[in-house]
Amino acid sequence: MTGLRDLPPEARPREKLLARGAAALADAELLALLLRTGTAGQGVLQLAQSLIDRFDGLAGLLAARPDDLKAVKGLGPAKRAELAAVLEVARRVLAERLAAQPSFEQPQAVKDYLSLHLAALDHEVFAVIFLDAQHRLIQFEVLFRGSLTQTSVHPREVARRALALNAGAVVLAHNHPSGVAEPSRADELITSALKQALALVDVRVLDHVIVGRGSAMSFAERGLL
Repeated sequence: MTGLRDLPPEARPREKLLARGAAALADAELLALLLRTGTAGQGVLQLAQSLIDRFDGLAGLLAARPDDLKAVKGLGPAKRAELAAVLEVARRVLAERLAAQPSFEQPQAVKDYLSLHLAALDHEVFAVIFLDAQHRLIQFEVLFRGSLTQTSVHPREVARRALALNAGAVVLAHNHPSGVAEPSRADELITSALKQALALVDVRVLDHVIVGRGSAMSFAERGLL
């Protein structure tokens, strides 16, 4: 088993980071710092690159399902826990950003935040980001689970929760476990029904984001709201 200490000094990611900053490291080098050791016959940098290739980048790796990670030779419980911790740190950093600044000013941060929460799920859920009058994050909640239809997503429940949180606006979200982040006719009907229901209690629908495997689609950016 080869780890970071077995690399020549000029190739060690830790020393490179300390000398030149984290931005100087390639994705595989950053991941190698977390993994620390490779497997028999595979160095830590090779293991890191193989994971990036297998999951189509760091974003895909962080969004991987637990069972997907368990299937990778060399990723024991400790390494999987470290990857989960990095994912949670990323979620919390984005949550702090959305709480401090209006969400509509940072649409990519909203999509990133939702992707970190929803992309790895193997079942469909409907979630809502509740925002204050200045469109800053109040709370993120998963409200419904299962295949989404007009009868499975209840506008009255969304409106009730928005009023309880004193929300001034919301961003709707759901995932497509199949991986394709494209709206269906049912998605459009649900969005329209929720927009009408929430307007009755003076809550704006700023967006509806569909999260797929490795991508996210915004109704607002498509001009569908």
